[in-house]
Amino acid sequence: MNEASKKPPIFTPDNEPYLGRESVFHFDQVILSCLEANAEIAAYTHKNELNDLQKAACQIIPQGINLALSIRELVRQGYLFAAAVLMRPLIERAATISYLHEIPQEVSLWRNGWKHKDRPSLAKMLATMNKEVDTKQAQDICNTFNSLTHGDPMGSTFNLLNLPAGGLGYSVGKVLTEPDLCDFVCFQSYLYLIVIMARMAGCFPDVKNELKL
Repeated sequence: MNEASKKPPIFTPDNEPYLGRESVFHFDQVILSCLEANAEIAAYTHKNELNDLQKAACQIIPQGINLALSIRELVRQGYLFAAAVLMRPLIERAATISYLHEIPQEVSLWRNGWKHKDRPSLAKMLATMNKEVDTKQAQDICNTFNSLTHGDPMGSTFNLLNLPAGGLGYSVGKVLTEPDLCDFVCFQSYLYLIVIMARMAGCFPDVKNELKL
């Protein structure tokens, strides 16, 4: 029996390949805090009248959390390339709710369908997440994750791995021996999930919750 055949077809929380890594631990902690905060906010939204920003947040934020949970499960199963691809829509949700929270008058664009020709670029929205990030830095982030989405040569580097017999190859399945890629996916994902948590608190200031970052 070779080493590959000894691996279980489905990993569980007690035997997943990157269990114990700091990046995975922090990602898990933020996910738990985010779910707790979301539960409080969800209860609030069912009992109170919401403004337009809050209504938009009720659509955008759950999508972001869902994507984060999907990324986490893909990491658990060793599908790191697919997890990295899902980071692009996660980033977009974090950037969108950040933009609308910072510039609430733009919520009308969301109400009108958030049409491609009318909505701001992702780079412009990313710049509202951190005042220290300029548009060029934001565009560099966009370029990286757009490459993953569109499958161009730069994006293919996220699917490159070291082969057991030496040399490099492109994975078609689980990647179980690339901790640096795991760390990249988890650290980046939990940072954007923290942004979503912060915007949850900002959009719903009357909800009393303690975010455990």
